[in-house]
Amino acid sequence: MTSVTSDKGSRAGAVVLAVAGWALKFVAVVLVIATFNFILVHASPGDPAQVIAGQSGASDEKLLEQLRAEYGLDKPYPVQLATYLGRVLTLDLGYSYRQQRTVSSLILDRLPATLLLTATAFILALFSGIVLGTLAGVRAGRWSDTLLTILSLLLYATPVFWLGLMLVLLFSVQLDWLPAFGYATIGVPQTALQRMVDIGTHMVLPVISLAAVYLAIYTRLMRSSVLDVTHQDFIKTAKAKGLKQGAIIIRHILRNAMLPIVTVAGMQAGALVGGAVVIETVFAWPGLGRLIYDALLQRDYPVLLGVFLVMSVIVIALNLLTDAIYRMIDPRVSVRAAS
Repeated sequence: MTSVTSDKGSRAGAVVLAVAGWALKFVAVVLVIATFNFILVHASPGDPAQVIAGQSGASDEKLLEQLRAEYGLDKPYPVQLATYLGRVLTLDLGYSYRQQRTVSSLILDRLPATLLLTATAFILALFSGIVLGTLAGVRAGRWSDTLLTILSLLLYATPVFWLGLMLVLLFSVQLDWLPAFGYATIGVPQTALQRMVDIGTHMVLPVISLAAVYLAIYTRLMRSSVLDVTHQDFIKTAKAKGLKQGAIIIRHILRNAMLPIVTVAGMQAGALVGGAVVIETVFAWPGLGRLIYDALLQRDYPVLLGVFLVMSVIVIALNLLTDAIYRMIDPRVSVRAAS
């Protein structure tokens, strides 16, 4: 009984140490990323004080000095960096020069729209890529495989912004089926269901544009992975046992072929947020991409740093989620990690 209790205590202690170690690594990574973001943003040309003074219609040197003192831009570079890192540790993202609002409130206003767009595009690209890649892999050499290969190569070679503009010209201008820009219809009374449908119709074109490139990547990768797994000995054994083709694909081929997809998708999920900058600009989508674009033009450093930091945290969280999903799909990873 004593040995069992001590064993449980040791396991609990190991879990606490693991969580503490993960938390320390997380904070260290966030601080390193915040430091690099600060250096890169402040290395860009342009003076925020001059931008603010220009917007107010005056740009004399006295006003510039007052603005730099007000926003801490007159302090030495290391002091500014230390001040910024101290605010990051207290979850204070600063104050926007241009918007006259806290950066946290600006991000919270725009983040749901970006997450809705990127999550929908990611799910669409991932599941469609798995289905189409599996279809191409199990029908390798046939006309369907050739057609899917050509289409995936065309999507991969097509610039995202050009595809978005062409979709707008076709479905919005020529056919008038879908709205071209914006998040929802403004100034029209709507019920909750009508608003959901309205937002959904506004999402169609930007989601397809954002998902197209990743759909092509996942389709090609899944096809190659299915072909590789199909020639493994355990698949031949399953066929020799008389299992039906559908059972072999679902139980054996998909489970093993999805491992590379999960790895690549986890790494590219964060890139989707970055890719949304172009799509949100093309479709006037009110998300973080538009916020970054406007802040860059206005030299609004606190907004840029805040958005970059939030994006970095999202990427780290997605990588952790990818590791968890990878272990669920392949339990052997957990066994190797434990050993």
